[in-house]
Amino acid sequence: MAQHITVKEYDPAWRELYEREKALIADILQENLVAVYHIGSTSVPALAAKPVIDIMVAVKSLDAADGAAEKFAEAGYEYLGEFGIAGRRYLRKGGDERTHQIHIFRADDTHNLERHLAFRDYLRTHEDAREEYAKLKKALAEKFPYDIDGYCEGKDAFVRRVEALVLACYDGSRNRL
Repeated sequence: MAQHITVKEYDPAWRELYEREKALIADILQENLVAVYHIGSTSVPALAAKPVIDIMVAVKSLDAADGAAEKFAEAGYEYLGEFGIAGRRYLRKGGDERTHQIHIFRADDTHNLERHLAFRDYLRTHEDAREEYAKLKKALAEKFPYDIDGYCEGKDAFVRRVEALVLACYDGSRNRL
């Protein structure tokens, strides 16, 4: 069965769900771990979102992350490798009705790390963009309730526009919460 795309109003419990997974990830990756970040729409207070906790992880070694695939599987994650983005490791939990996604990058992959953080930080501080994005996501979820590709493609122009805007002036502060 295809994933059912729903967009819900912001839920403060998403922060706690992230914190639990952050501890689990730290336990699995141990000394390979550099940083863990809550990204995606569930990391932006007041933003409607698919209730999927997006987590970005910076590691010293992707090979060592690959070596932890079995531990991630024991924690309920599917370890899907690059899954369309070179230099990333993608994991998901919850099957078609996924609850969590992890995006692992090498700590020196500043392009991918910073674009996610810059986008998140911009939405946290710009209400007009946050509202525009929420409206777009709700419309796309209604139009593509079982078509994740259509939903994602519908968001692409907005995401690219905002990413380009914020990366032009992003100061690299990776530890914002």
